[in-house]
Amino acid sequence: MLSDILLQAGATTGHGLAALGAGLAAVGAGMGIGRIGGSALESIARQPEAAGDIRANMILTAALVEGAAFFAMVVGLLVTFIS
Repeated sequence: MLSDILLQAGATTGHGLAALGAGLAAVGAGMGIGRIGGSALESIARQPEAAGDIRANMILTAALVEGAAFFAMVVGLLVTFIS
């Protein structure tokens, strides 16, 4: 949904590639967080005694990925609407 809005905004302002980049940042973040969660669950299944450490690292890594994706979307929006 957000990528559709960004692509429409980019089409009206002539900055379609910036909007596309911002939309791809959201898709990439979703894929990255899904992979982090899947790998963490697999690790917990293999070594249940380390579940607390794995869960803490998973949450920290997911927050970092989400922060980077949010920064990329903000930069894309700035390029789209300011230039």
